[in-house]
Amino acid sequence: MPLFSFYQQELIEAGCDEAGRGCLAGPVYAAAVILPKDFYHPLLTDSKQLSEKQRFLLRACIEKEAISYSLGIVSHTEIDKINILQASILAMHQAVAKLQVQPELLLIDGNRFNQYTGISHVCIVKGDSLYFSIAAASILAKTYRDEYMLEQHMLYPHYNWISNKGYPTACHRNAIEKYGLCQYHRMTFRLPGTR
Repeated sequence: MPLFSFYQQELIEAGCDEAGRGCLAGPVYAAAVILPKDFYHPLLTDSKQLSEKQRFLLRACIEKEAISYSLGIVSHTEIDKINILQASILAMHQAVAKLQVQPELLLIDGNRFNQYTGISHVCIVKGDSLYFSIAAASILAKTYRDEYMLEQHMLYPHYNWISNKGYPTACHRNAIEKYGLCQYHRMTFRLPGTR
């Protein structure tokens, strides 16, 4: 399905998306992106549909051409305190707050969001495969989170985060069974060997 460039034409809109919501370890990242009205890149789509090389190529393009972009990060310990849904929304709020240009409309990937003061929003299921700005946000959130998890892999290579990025793959779950949990695991998630 082709992406639509914008949801509407009158207001300054920012696309918002998160990465890492379903992981067993590490933070959740979110990005907010405002693109120029004439932005176009033939590869731009939902980050999950792209190779790692394509994502990093697109990240450079997005960062060069965006009117404004920013990131929000909520740690694994905060996720355990407030739950992953609220942490994902908080990360998006952080990203919006750091934009250098104030958006007038937020396009949110998914079906849940808490109102950000003073800015209207619309939730769009699978929005990262529908609108440029949400797709761009998905790419920034994923690439920056992946880089973070690669750094943590150097400290804890037995969890194979270089490959799974903290997601609950069989390899990751087996490593938890064998080595136990580390300081970056989310303790409120259903982890092997825990109740």
